[in-house]
Amino acid sequence: MDELNWQKSTFSGGPEGECVYVATAPDGTIRLRESDTPEVILTAAPQGLAALLHALKADRRASA
Repeated sequence: MDELNWQKSTFSGGPEGECVYVATAPDGTIRLRESDTPEVILTAAPQGLAALLHALKADRRASA
């Protein structure tokens, strides 16, 4: 696999130092990994990840 350009999520970096990293693969999919287990990489389609984030944000607003 080509080397990915990992970027730390802007929502990472809490007091425990836990971070989520994001990269775009050459095939256009989004790759996600956590700093605690960098060898475990999740793959998501951009549309699916966008839908998940939208639902999470809507749920957070509804809970406030």
